[in-house]
Amino acid sequence: MSGQQFEGFGQRAGGVGRRPALVIIDVNNGFTDPDSPLVCELDDTVEAIRRLLDAARRAEAPVVYTTVSYGEGDRVTAKAFIDKVPVLLTLEAGSRWVEIDERIAPRPGEPVLNKLFASAFFGTPLASMLASHGCDSVIVTGASTSGCVRATVVDVLQHGYRPVVPREAVGDRNPAAHDAALYDIDLKYGDVVSLDEVLDALGELVGAHAR
Repeated sequence: MSGQQFEGFGQRAGGVGRRPALVIIDVNNGFTDPDSPLVCELDDTVEAIRRLLDAARRAEAPVVYTTVSYGEGDRVTAKAFIDKVPVLLTLEAGSRWVEIDERIAPRPGEPVLNKLFASAFFGTPLASMLASHGCDSVIVTGASTSGCVRATVVDVLQHGYRPVVPREAVGDRNPAAHDAALYDIDLKYGDVVSLDEVLDALGELVGAHAR
């Protein structure tokens, strides 16, 4: 990561553990389709996630997706967030915008959690799922880096897991915000590493299962 370094910050926290989970944040049509007002440029990000999905599945690591959708009652619950970002109402419950991009579609048994706010933990069973699998680290991917990814990474840490962010597997509609968020995450919350490093670590887990 570029940027000023500070003594005592930005130490490696251990990277991908022995029991990682892969969490894919909000890679739905509302964020990937150019016709959506919420679109980010995520084609390269989606390809990186596709490669991680293949590796995580081979390693038998749990895979969890999130999406965002708002029904009538949800609009009341998330009123403050929607007032701040009214375009979120594009993500209407039951619409195609809330469906996961078909290029990385979930398989049966891979849950898609609906969230109303930024963090994948808030108001969802993600914490219980990670505990039930005995996870020790969470590979966080998806969009957007400066919003839901960053919020999720902070909560991964606060739930006692090691966050790992493959830099090629997250994206944002604002390049400056993307870079700033990765710098902040790497300095204080988790390990921002290359896609290849995470793929290698998942490959080692496949080998460990085979022995």
